[in-house]
Amino acid sequence: MPVRVLPDFLINQIAAGEVVERPASVVKELIENALDAGADQIVIDVVDGGRTLISVIDNGAGISAADLPRVVMRHATSKLPTDDLLNINYMGFRGEALPSIASVSDMTIDSMARGASHGWRLDVSTGDVRPSDWDTGTRVRVENLFSRTPARLKFLRGDRAEMMSVLEVVKRLAMARPDVGFALNNKWFFGKNQDLSARIASVMGDDVVGRMLGVDATSGTNGDMKLSGFISQPTLRRASSVDQYLFVNGRPVKDKVLVGALRAAYMDVMHAREFPLCALYLTLNPRNVDVNVSPAKTEVHFLEPSHVRAFIIKSLRDALARTVNEAVNENVAQSHPAPVWSGVQMNLRTMPKMEQTQPKTNTNFSSRLFVASPHRAPDTAFMGAPTATLNTDDIAENLPLGRVIGQIANKYILAQSGDNLVIIDQHAAHERITYEKLRTHAIKTQPLLTPIVVNMRAEEVSAVLTVSDELRACGIDIDAFGDDAIAISAVPSDWNLDWADAFHAIADEVRANGHSSAIQERLHLKLANFACHHSVRAGQKLDMNQMNALLRDIENTPRAGECNHGRPVYKIIPIVEIDGWFERV
Repeated sequence: MPVRVLPDFLINQIAAGEVVERPASVVKELIENALDAGADQIVIDVVDGGRTLISVIDNGAGISAADLPRVVMRHATSKLPTDDLLNINYMGFRGEALPSIASVSDMTIDSMARGASHGWRLDVSTGDVRPSDWDTGTRVRVENLFSRTPARLKFLRGDRAEMMSVLEVVKRLAMARPDVGFALNNKWFFGKNQDLSARIASVMGDDVVGRMLGVDATSGTNGDMKLSGFISQPTLRRASSVDQYLFVNGRPVKDKVLVGALRAAYMDVMHAREFPLCALYLTLNPRNVDVNVSPAKTEVHFLEPSHVRAFIIKSLRDALARTVNEAVNENVAQSHPAPVWSGVQMNLRTMPKMEQTQPKTNTNFSSRLFVASPHRAPDTAFMGAPTATLNTDDIAENLPLGRVIGQIANKYILAQSGDNLVIIDQHAAHERITYEKLRTHAIKTQPLLTPIVVNMRAEEVSAVLTVSDELRACGIDIDAFGDDAIAISAVPSDWNLDWADAFHAIADEVRANGHSSAIQERLHLKLANFACHHSVRAGQKLDMNQMNALLRDIENTPRAGECNHGRPVYKIIPIVEIDGWFERV
């Protein structure tokens, strides 16, 4: 069969299959063009889920009469001033969106360039350009989407489902640009120049207020990477990843490296089948990330993905690791009253220093599996009920979790902190304390007299070797054993695993995602189970000294708001709320 050069209309329709998957894809491309044009107000109207009409109006720079015919030519763009594809600073840049959309719809464009005397209209179907009374920015109308490709039309979902997909696109772009105002179908509004915290609440819902933690971290002496935004407290989670908003250099993305890092950061504070909320903005040199890897522009490739992943995990874990005392003192340093976006909401007072003894020790497990960390002094106080001998008369009510006033059902500790009632789950609290103390010890490795050899395919060996440093941090030393096997020379003490099965799973995960968290998850599960089984139990009677000691410990423990399984450790109820129960307001 001879080689055939395809006609332009068919080339555009093929490109449309890559760029324009559904109405939401059209909305995304048109909004990105509006943002690149400098718009700060964008109005979107969608009829019949996008089948009948999609209209996007912006107040951006507009398009001149001379440029209007060019905007619907393939690979024509104003967003790539040079030939350097590694220096892209725009949302849209491929030069395929408008011609692809026009090839499967009826499109008209009205626009007026800034400084022009009047606007111009382009009818893409006929190619006619004529004067228009349009006087600000640009309007793109897309009618009868997929009318020229009915096979694509029949695969669209119902109008309501398509509309929800459009809304999700608008939300993601609204999160990317809180300085820009968005209106969708005169029903959903996101105001111009919103504070990021307000934009998050308007996008994710009012239940996020007071339950998000700020993130602000940089990597390298020159600030090579910066991560900012908000993540949810572990007790705020969703059943899916719907409220995870991730951005790279201002571009909304769905990237495996970022998603994997987010999951790893929450590993020891949230159940694996639950999802945290986030709005995270990663900024790095454009030359260190390739955004030109997919027509939909939702995927990116990092030059050093392992470095990016490690930076994000550390930054998020640092944000999650604040103790109760740190959270309260941070609020004190800011202002009164407590800000909406603080980790803890309570009355703010200066917290006095307090000496305390530690609970009884049971080091059997630690001596088998752990050695003292070279970075932190060993803490041998692990298990058993708190037995600190504290004089409760000396404990002021202005400590973060207050002074113990009793115990309910041998499960919950009641305390008073200023004008708040505090309820503490004694098992969850001691479980977190125990787990964090276990984490301060390095893993004790067991060198093997005879290495364990695991036979693998060459590509699996290469994949596993890329995460050898992460495995070493978990107590596992490996090396290549020829081209088609690895040799394990050291493993964590007291670990009995099917190592061949474990390493094949690691190889599969690395090849699919570029990283593996399988061993870290096994370590977390082992520590979490041990902490759970060796902590104060629900139903265990504690005396006042033990309860007060437990509160003082949890106040200075990282990630104190949740146990290892993501359950809340304490709840703070203002007395004014209790007054409302009894109609005292």
